[in-house]
Amino acid sequence: MANQVAEGFILLAANALRTFNPAELNLLRQEIEKLQREARAVVPPADDALAQQARNRKIARLGSALQVINHQLTGRR
Repeated sequence: MANQVAEGFILLAANALRTFNPAELNLLRQEIEKLQREARAVVPPADDALAQQARNRKIARLGSALQVINHQLTGRR
């Protein structure tokens, strides 16, 4: 699921995460954080604007998914 979020096939929303328990959310958060680190490690050439845009969109999608997951985890306490 984390890969699908990174590629933009799935957009996470609070309603989609209601069926997940906290352990599953923590596991998903770890996987998304790992993908985010990997995406940040890839540095496209400076003259390839499309590759940089794609990288930035992937990082933004992963960041917003992390925010949704963290909100869902803190809201359940």
